[in-house]
Amino acid sequence: MEIEESLNVGAFNGFGNSVVAQSQPLYLGFKRMTDFVLALVGLILLLPVFLIVALLIKWDDPKGTVFFGQDRVGKDGELFKMYKFRSMYVDAEERLASLLKHNEVSGAMFKMKEDPRVTKIGACIRKCSIDELPQLFNVLKGDMSLVGPRPALIREVDEYTNYDKQRLLVTPGISGLWQVSGRSRLTFAQMVELDLEYVTTRSYWMDIKILFKTVKVVCNGDGAY
Repeated sequence: MEIEESLNVGAFNGFGNSVVAQSQPLYLGFKRMTDFVLALVGLILLLPVFLIVALLIKWDDPKGTVFFGQDRVGKDGELFKMYKFRSMYVDAEERLASLLKHNEVSGAMFKMKEDPRVTKIGACIRKCSIDELPQLFNVLKGDMSLVGPRPALIREVDEYTNYDKQRLLVTPGISGLWQVSGRSRLTFAQMVELDLEYVTTRSYWMDIKILFKTVKVVCNGDGAY
C-alpha cells in the first residue's frame, strides 16, 4: 500500500529551515555511525533480555508470534516494516475499528490507556518500553534512527495536512522530543510541534541529550501505555 498524496515539500511552512537541518553531511554521517554502533552493541548486550521476553510472550499467548511487524511511513513517505515485541493479542488489528470511538487523543493517532487488546505481558513490556527494543534492527538497516520523529502509521498519514507532513522530512526514530516530553499525555498537535522543532533544529548534541533523557523517561515509565 502506498501513500496516495506525494510530499509537496516545497509548500511546507518552514521548509527552508528543514533543508538546512538535512544538508549537514558531517552531522548526518556522525548520526548514522552512532546509530549503527549503538544499535549493534545494544542488540548484543540485550540478547538475554530478548530471550526472556520471547519466552514470556509465548507463555502468555502461545498462539501468536514473538515479534510484530507493521508497515510504517518513513523519511520522505517511504514505507518500511517496523518491528516490535508483540504486546497485543493476535486479533488486535481486526478489533481496532470497534475501539476507535474510545480514542483518548485527538488528531491522527489512536491511544487507549486500558486497551483490551493488550496482553498481560504486553502491558508490562509497554510500561518499560521493552516492546520497542526490536526497532534496533530497523536502526541497523537504516530505516530508523535512535532519535527522530515517531514512525507514523499509513492510516495516520492519510489524515495529515501538508503542515503535519513536515515531520516526514527526516528519518523516524525510536525516541525523540515527543517521547521525552510527555508521550501519550500529549495531543497529536503537540507531538507535531515537537517533531517540527526537532526537524528544524536537530544536531548531534541534541540527539545525545534526547538519548540521555530517554533513559530517565523509560526508567520512570513516564507517559507509556
